[in-house]
Amino acid sequence: MRPYTAILIIPTGIGAAIGGYAGDALPVAKTLAQVVDRLITHPNVMNGAMLYWNIPNALYVEGYGLDRFAAGEWGLRPVHYNKIGLLLDQGIEADLRLRQLQAVDAARATLGISVTDYVITDAPLNIELRLTDGASWGTIGNPDSLLRAADTLINKVGANAIAVVARFSNEVDSEADRNYRLGKGVDPIAGAEAVISHLIVREFQIPCAHAPAFLPPPLDINLSPRSAAEEIGYTFLPSVLVGLNKAPQFIVKDKHNYISEPNDIWASQVDAVIVPATACGSSAILTLSQKCLIVTIEENETLSQVPSQPLGVKSLQVNSYLEAVGVIAAHKAGVNPSALTSTIASLNLLNI
Repeated sequence: MRPYTAILIIPTGIGAAIGGYAGDALPVAKTLAQVVDRLITHPNVMNGAMLYWNIPNALYVEGYGLDRFAAGEWGLRPVHYNKIGLLLDQGIEADLRLRQLQAVDAARATLGISVTDYVITDAPLNIELRLTDGASWGTIGNPDSLLRAADTLINKVGANAIAVVARFSNEVDSEADRNYRLGKGVDPIAGAEAVISHLIVREFQIPCAHAPAFLPPPLDINLSPRSAAEEIGYTFLPSVLVGLNKAPQFIVKDKHNYISEPNDIWASQVDAVIVPATACGSSAILTLSQKCLIVTIEENETLSQVPSQPLGVKSLQVNSYLEAVGVIAAHKAGVNPSALTSTIASLNLLNI
């Protein structure tokens, strides 16, 4: 019997009630991982700044790579570990840069993570943040500098995964930042973070994740527990390094050196996808809806307002992730979920 594989998607930067903050979807991932054989998810779900959780059967896949995987263009190859290269924005001040390097030393010494070396970009990345209709996004002032640094880490240092730390201004939209810290707004930097990792993954087809560099914010007595993981240290790197440590490598069929291996994972092997009910517009959902069960979560409200029905995506909507766990367990067991309720209908005779 082949492994049961599910994908947990919570898009970044759209104010998801669960998963829109600092690793607050980790409990969902931990629970789903108990009822599936393989859980594929992405950094927005797994990254909790200084907090993280090692889930042995979870695969940490960057968003652009996840889209290519869903389209059947890329596969996933599980690994025992990666050699992580650290890419630092030249715009990070010396003291704040030292904090990042000390976090890496701690991860190497305490967790045994392999970080090969670090490179500083040859120009400040100049990240600019944007909010449009409540969703966050951003731009990179010097994308070529980012790509040159990644190329050095890959082709000269031998890294096969990249952790990026870019300097983000502490002068973010004050109202948006305040709402986020109170647990009722959009993460103002999440969209820009996605732009950074997407660019590297698209160019080099290797795992990548991003951690922002900020000066420590002032203490806030009203801080939301969902945002608190980002307030307990000087760096957000630990969860990124843990995620990248065993992130699967991407397989690109068109590459001349592609050779199939038994443990490779392709989109045709995905059994189910779990996604917020109002966030069904991604290319991954549109593609996978033709191949597997789509479970949408009503109570995980977002600002995107893209439900499945107008898109022609057939889905099974449930109220909560707790219900979704039951649906996935039934699906894996080959049991129609409706058989677990009192409302199962009788069959109708078809006149053919």
